[in-house]
Amino acid sequence: MDAQYRSLNGKTVLVSGGASGIGEAIVRAFAAQGSKVGFVDMNAEAGAKLAAELGSNVHFETVDLRDVPAYQAAIEKIRAKLGPITVLVNNAARDDRHTIDQVTPDYWRERFATNIDHQFFAAQAVHKDMQAAGGGSIINMGSTSYLVSDDSFAAYKTSKSAVIGLTRALARELGPHNIRVNCLIPGWIMTERQVTMWLTPEGEAELMKRQCLKRRLVPDDISSTAVFLASADAGAMTAQNFIVDGGWY
Repeated sequence: MDAQYRSLNGKTVLVSGGASGIGEAIVRAFAAQGSKVGFVDMNAEAGAKLAAELGSNVHFETVDLRDVPAYQAAIEKIRAKLGPITVLVNNAARDDRHTIDQVTPDYWRERFATNIDHQFFAAQAVHKDMQAAGGGSIINMGSTSYLVSDDSFAAYKTSKSAVIGLTRALARELGPHNIRVNCLIPGWIMTERQVTMWLTPEGEAELMKRQCLKRRLVPDDISSTAVFLASADAGAMTAQNFIVDGGWY
């Protein structure tokens, strides 16, 4: 990342799902800006390793985001360690494939808990910090999956499309406190998980046919946009959806 945003230096940032993939890139990007970064993940080993690498201004908490009281407690620990949180990146999600006949009521509810419920409750937990500071930025991670005709996995696509509604609702309610809320919508980002689990030669060939940019998109393509949206340079941007997909959709 070439850009440096002075407005992010010293700010406390909370990132969910920050131990790997896009989340790891986001944690690294904010740390490079001089931000204090707290992040959470279920992967204790990877999270602890990343935090140790990045130094004392980065703090990790192991938590299952589906357990809202546990997540709220983890946020309190991050606040106590790093100070009031004024940037929130709601990144955590899982895109496991499934067919209509594989979905049970419990699975459907679990997918929503994994992909969107924690976004609301994290915003609820930090918005007063932002209000006291005179403003803040919330970035909710969406997905182009519900916009394009690819594999069918209805619970994921439905929960991710709901992120747009959540973003607009929070932007309206929190805007009077100078809290900006935006939705960042990645295309197919080639994380290790995607390459290992879902990418096939046929799938990549179809992606390159449909994308305007004929290259693989990588986590840094998303982290650089997240850092910009959190900065004062994006100070008039709220209630918007920012698609970063190389022109796929």
